[in-house]
Amino acid sequence: MIRKGEQRDISPIMEIWLNTNLEAHDFIRTEYWQNNYKMVESMMYGAELYIYEREGNICGFAGFIEDYLAGIFVGNMYQGTGIGKALLDYVKKQKTEIFLHVYEKNKGAVRFYLREDFVKKREQVEKENQEIEYEMWWHR
Repeated sequence: MIRKGEQRDISPIMEIWLNTNLEAHDFIRTEYWQNNYKMVESMMYGAELYIYEREGNICGFAGFIEDYLAGIFVGNMYQGTGIGKALLDYVKKQKTEIFLHVYEKNKGAVRFYLREDFVKKREQVEKENQEIEYEMWWHR
């Protein structure tokens, strides 16, 4: 089931956020994610969150700031089960356009977004870690 996120969801989604980033971005120092944890956590309170829940467990979430998709995060044990696609399909019904940034080295995520009709608009170097990232867009 997909539902809107609530304040009570912040702690479990932050656990998913940290673990997923550490796993998917092994090319970025662990300290980067740890050092940004509190800042991201405070941003979650103002974000538009969509939670994928199964039997009372939060399995994944999508976070937005207006039309900017800050990310789709699926717990490690639930990856590859269609949760990410279900979240994206759900939010595509809520939005007329979506844009996001994804690291070039996160090949799985790049393939996922391209397969889901996102288009690479530009390439840039992320300032904090000097990694190449793509800006990608989708619209109805």
